[in-house]
Amino acid sequence: MTWTAVTEHRAGLGEGPFWDQATQALFWVDIIGQQALRLQGANVQIWQMPEHVSAFIPCDSGDALVTLSSGVYRLDLDSPGLEPRLTLFCVADPNPGNRANEARCDAQGRLWLGTMQNNIGEQGEDLPAERRSGGLFRIDPDKRVTPLLRNLGIPNTLLWSDDGTRVFFGDSLDGTLYQHFINTDGSLDTAYVWYGPDQRGGPDGSAMDAEGFIWNARWDGSCLLRLSPEGKVDRVIELPVSRPTSCVFGGPDLKTLYITSAASPKKHLLDGAVLAIELDVVGKPCTRFAG
Repeated sequence: MTWTAVTEHRAGLGEGPFWDQATQALFWVDIIGQQALRLQGANVQIWQMPEHVSAFIPCDSGDALVTLSSGVYRLDLDSPGLEPRLTLFCVADPNPGNRANEARCDAQGRLWLGTMQNNIGEQGEDLPAERRSGGLFRIDPDKRVTPLLRNLGIPNTLLWSDDGTRVFFGDSLDGTLYQHFINTDGSLDTAYVWYGPDQRGGPDGSAMDAEGFIWNARWDGSCLLRLSPEGKVDRVIELPVSRPTSCVFGGPDLKTLYITSAASPKKHLLDGAVLAIELDVVGKPCTRFAG
């Protein structure tokens, strides 16, 4: 497979790729660098955040949400990169020792946000994530916050079945991807193991294709796993980066797979880059926040 780096930017901890089909733009973040980035055509825009940022998701209203350590904020996309205009939208997790991590919107345009113990030091260094203080929250356009799960380690991967009755959700501290049935009242039923652990790294973010297969980035595994709807390995996609963090389908026909990555002690040339590859598989589109 032929991989290309879509920009020269290298992130300390690239994460949260989102493809906006309406504007043909790729959104992602550098958590450690405190940057929200957008690639549109050949133009890269960078907004410097005041805190660690884990996700950057466009809204139907024309602005975007950014998930910062202190809360979820609206970002004015017309504001300058060094002076971003931010407005607090809500605080989902009031625990001051936690930070935002995985975040995606479901088919209804509601934001699901996973939080975790802060594992980033003041100089961007890794801190051990040992405490299960994280949670999973659903945030509605009217700012209502609904807690869904507690006692999480490192929440990663948020994907839904076509009929909206199941959510795929991972905890990297367990090395496991889970599946929850979504009850009629919106709460989550008991988790059951869908895939893992696996010797090829830990589970990080994922994307789903039109056939219902999940493409899971493997932290420290230098690969993606394409997993069948039954939770079986369909194929292993080797990558030229040490720590792939997540992926998303994009491009006009949703056949381009974009993969974010992080720096690593191995210092591979492409570590921290956003990679792209053309596939013969169509992906599912991302959903904007409905507010």
